[in-house]
Amino acid sequence: MILSHEHKELYRTVKKFVQDEINPHVAEWERDGIWPAHKVLKKMGGLGLLGINKPESVGGQGLDYSFQMILAQALGNCLCGGVPMGIGVVTDMATPALARFGSPALQAEYLAPVVAGDMCCSIAVSEAGAGSDVASIKTSARKEGGDYVINGSKMWITNGTQSDWACMLVNTGEGKVHANKSLIVVPLDAKGIDRKTKLDKLGMRCSDTAMIFLDEVRVPQRNLIGKEGMGFTYQMIQFQEERLFGAANSIDGLFNIIDETVEYTRQRQAFGQSVLDNQSVHFRLAELRAEVECLRALTYQACEEYVAGRDATMLASIAKLKAGRVAREVTDGCLQYWGGQGYMWETNVARAYRDTRLVSIGGGADEIMLGIICKLMGTLPSKRKHEANKAAREA
Repeated sequence: MILSHEHKELYRTVKKFVQDEINPHVAEWERDGIWPAHKVLKKMGGLGLLGINKPESVGGQGLDYSFQMILAQALGNCLCGGVPMGIGVVTDMATPALARFGSPALQAEYLAPVVAGDMCCSIAVSEAGAGSDVASIKTSARKEGGDYVINGSKMWITNGTQSDWACMLVNTGEGKVHANKSLIVVPLDAKGIDRKTKLDKLGMRCSDTAMIFLDEVRVPQRNLIGKEGMGFTYQMIQFQEERLFGAANSIDGLFNIIDETVEYTRQRQAFGQSVLDNQSVHFRLAELRAEVECLRALTYQACEEYVAGRDATMLASIAKLKAGRVAREVTDGCLQYWGGQGYMWETNVARAYRDTRLVSIGGGADEIMLGIICKLMGTLPSKRKHEANKAAREA
């Protein structure tokens, strides 16, 4: 993919925003266990960074996804993973389905304020018993008058304590599991919602992650995104942008950790020479650099397919898989060369080691990505292939 002048200027703008408005506060937000979402998002909205590929009708710029990918990559210059993830949930995880399938009225009420930076939002799919297995969710909505009445719970909800609304996947029928679900915009200040429980995580410390309990929560039926019963399909489509964002967001952070490790090992002396002078060290860092360059090329290729309107499921799944695995390899390898200092909580390499571990879990675990790839390759065992084909017909 060839980057235009406009792509490069967007990258420069976002990187400068990260350096000026986010990185100086990372240590404080990590200690507090929360980032000031509304404050940061309002500044980003003022710069036009929250609606890059959103419709002009809601204040967006209507650009193709390659520009959104550049935003994700530039956000990788954050000194933590929590803030980029919180922003990515707003731009690439909670809003794509609303932008694509939502009614104009629903977009005006909920998407336009997000693009302006006046609202924060969450994606609410996972449950305690249904993470990567999206079809197994139990949260349900019944119709009563002009409302949906929702009961259930959601788990691991990013921005959960601060969001104004959530794009929530719920069961709206009793039929087949791939055709009985709907996406509904749920205001998170509605009566019957409890989201006080903030989860204590290994990494992404400054990202507030909540459990959400719903007890007879009433939401107008007009808050349905698209058609009833199409929620599973919409969410699978929405996952494509989430996975591309995750892959693109990994690139610069990994480059930066490698560069920082090069400088540290150049200065660190052991046995009469710098650590970097050891061939095993500088060769290994070269290998890690090559892995990240390959990840960048793969992610750009997947983005090209997506922008061209072709099915990017295979490449997006591979990019998501490789991003998680390369991140684990790079952060673990680099941390080793920092020695005892790398084991200190506050170092960038230690934070990257903790934060990037989520890439192989969230948005579809590695095993889910492998299953998708195998399905598209036609290499699933016959029973699994039959079940997958059945699920595809039902969807």
